[in-house]
Amino acid sequence: MDTRNIMDESQVAELKKDFMYNRKYTLAKDHYTATNYDNFQSLALSIRNRLIARWILTQQRYHDENCKRVYYLSMEFLIGRLLANNIMNMGLEKESEKAVSELGFNLEEIYEQERDAGLGNGGLGRLAACFLDSMATLGIPATGYGIRYDYGIFRQEIINGFQVERPEEWLVLGNPWEFGRPEYILKIKFYGKTIQRTDKNGKLKVDWVSNDNILAMAYDIPVAGYKNGVVNNLRLWSARSTEEFDLEYFNDGDYIKACEKKIMSENISRVLYPSDSIFKGMELRLKQEYFFTSASIQDIIRRFKMHNADLRAFPEKIAIQLNDTHPAIAIVELMRILLDEEDLEWDTAWFITVNTFAYTNHTIMPEALESWPVSLIGALLPRHLEIIYEINKRFLNEISIKYPKDHDKIKSMSLIEEGEIKKVRMSNLCIIGSHSVNGVSALHSELLKTTLFKNFYEFYPEKFNNKTNGITQRLWLKNANHGLSGLITELIGDSWITELSELKKIIPNSDNELFKSRWRDIKRQNKITLSEFIWKHKGIPIDPDSMFDVQIKRIHEYKRQLLFILFLIAQYLKIKNGVLKNAVPRTAIIGGKSAPGYYMAKLIIKFINNVAAVINNDPETSSKLRIIFLENYRVSLAEKIFPASDLSEQISTAGREASGTGNMKFMLNGALTIGTLDGANIEIMEEVGQENIFIFGLKTEEVLNLKKNGYNPKDYIAKTPILSEIIDLINDNFFSRFETDIFKPIVNNLVNHDEYMIFADFESYIKTQDIVSETYLDKNKWTKMSIMNTALAGKFSSDRTIREYAKDIWKV
Repeated sequence: MDTRNIMDESQVAELKKDFMYNRKYTLAKDHYTATNYDNFQSLALSIRNRLIARWILTQQRYHDENCKRVYYLSMEFLIGRLLANNIMNMGLEKESEKAVSELGFNLEEIYEQERDAGLGNGGLGRLAACFLDSMATLGIPATGYGIRYDYGIFRQEIINGFQVERPEEWLVLGNPWEFGRPEYILKIKFYGKTIQRTDKNGKLKVDWVSNDNILAMAYDIPVAGYKNGVVNNLRLWSARSTEEFDLEYFNDGDYIKACEKKIMSENISRVLYPSDSIFKGMELRLKQEYFFTSASIQDIIRRFKMHNADLRAFPEKIAIQLNDTHPAIAIVELMRILLDEEDLEWDTAWFITVNTFAYTNHTIMPEALESWPVSLIGALLPRHLEIIYEINKRFLNEISIKYPKDHDKIKSMSLIEEGEIKKVRMSNLCIIGSHSVNGVSALHSELLKTTLFKNFYEFYPEKFNNKTNGITQRLWLKNANHGLSGLITELIGDSWITELSELKKIIPNSDNELFKSRWRDIKRQNKITLSEFIWKHKGIPIDPDSMFDVQIKRIHEYKRQLLFILFLIAQYLKIKNGVLKNAVPRTAIIGGKSAPGYYMAKLIIKFINNVAAVINNDPETSSKLRIIFLENYRVSLAEKIFPASDLSEQISTAGREASGTGNMKFMLNGALTIGTLDGANIEIMEEVGQENIFIFGLKTEEVLNLKKNGYNPKDYIAKTPILSEIIDLINDNFFSRFETDIFKPIVNNLVNHDEYMIFADFESYIKTQDIVSETYLDKNKWTKMSIMNTALAGKFSSDRTIREYAKDIWKV
């Protein structure tokens, strides 16, 4: 019997009862005083109570079984909103909707009251969140560790076209999903010095005497698996001062000094990625990284010791995954504890450490690899620098035996980067101190082995492997796109929710006219919903029958938002000049944040907004082309955009994007991809076939060869008239009439350098966009391609990714 549509009426009654109880006795409100946010809190607390019972049972089972556990260390967890996700994973969607409706409220309106958690920024954090969802759904005993940021990265506002950063006050009204754990307050040490001594057995010991301590307090957030009763844990650390308040300074009238220690200590968990363009910001970033990794390692060891006496069994019971290099100092922290506090010999401690840690790399660009000045680490973490030097000495001895005369290789593999400012290379530390090193797409992993970490791959070939990224279909299709997920479930059942490859079963219907018509209707309704959102928040009317051409991701030069906007200017000129008399109407939607200190990326945002202002206000073109910049891109906004998108812009320079996961979310929701052969685009093409994707531009090896042989962007301007016309328009301040020469840096960078080869790919991109327009006019063909993209997205589930991590790396 199909039980998908059966509702548990007893749960409806219980939810209503709990809702009213929480509103009255937890929030002390009645129907006269309760706000919309109170209604959200009342429902969230009702769902939370149901989570708690499963949470406690899950954690008890892990303890009783003393099973091997996975710990996922990440600076970011971009979890978004949790109410709808928790209701879905607990199988209470219909019951919650009916209960709330009978109480006189609208469930969607309640969902909108929740603020996105300010715990991440981009793909790194969203990947971590998808992984937590998959680990819980697959029943893997796992805990995520990170930082409980007070203000996240920032809330983006666009003022006069410029990005302006505001504090993301996501905790101002509280967070019903978190549980403070004051019983798990840990001391984190900074600064000071090391003292060598001989113990009673004549063994040399090292004591780290710190002169600045900070407290780390745990906050736990339950992570529910999908309808399996499993609830894992996300533990976030918040910084607390050891000295809350100095009454002596206060009584002397120095009110600022009285609170100074508290403020300085708690800055550690204030914001994500403080600007490192100044020394204090750089120091704060390193403090953050050590703060959360030290607390996490201490916590992991505490939990291990509850059931295990012999630390040599640590790797058999513990797997720690480092999500990029931000938690790299955890390797050294574990060594410090094993050596100095647990009194193990070096070789034993190192064996435990290497066999416990695994490292995921997320970048191919050498300039993006993290490194810290030796002087900074030495001042902040003096004992850790000593251990780093010892690790390096022993490692260099190893490679000197294998490569006795290859000084360049030895120099490149050293943990220490020599130069005017000596630095510690954190990626090298991760490779040396881990038993597994993985990339996040097939191309990325191959490039790690052949370029970036070539020397390490030759030395440690067994460590390197690929784990192509994935996304959770439960959020990005079932929860975000009710219309499409409902149609799919009606046709093939709901097994795809936990086994995404089941989507292939819709392929036989890709030529069915009724099915295609319903598919189009759902897409159009999603576009209407997004259009209404844009009208409400931007005051710009857009045509839901236009092609929604979308690029939403972090603003960075290598992601080439500039290429997209140059194409849109070209379209504008062609429409103005009458070349495109029957142009396919397009609505270009762009969203993303720039790092606060990234001048060029912030100027690109300004450029996009200025171009949009000109094009959107030109009566000759506004019916054919509109450009929308959606500010403050976040998970809850992405949930509205992906289901409404027709075309997915994945146009980074080939060889620059490690993987990307936005491309997968678009694909899953039936958007077609225009992209370079970069990152996971290659694997998407392999899954859907070249006939269901739009590929353009130079390949990775062609990019490398062109750079090697001398790339001159002026050559491309000379042979591409419309590109020359666009450059002239920008130089003539056509898009900046009252801000003379504001975009000169963009033009100068493109014309004289063009590091990311925008001009080299421009003509190919334009021609491919023409093919896109032609295809869009053929509704049957476009719809079939859309269906095929969704149907063949099975590989890109984070469930598949996590199964591979569990089998190949974590051994759980």
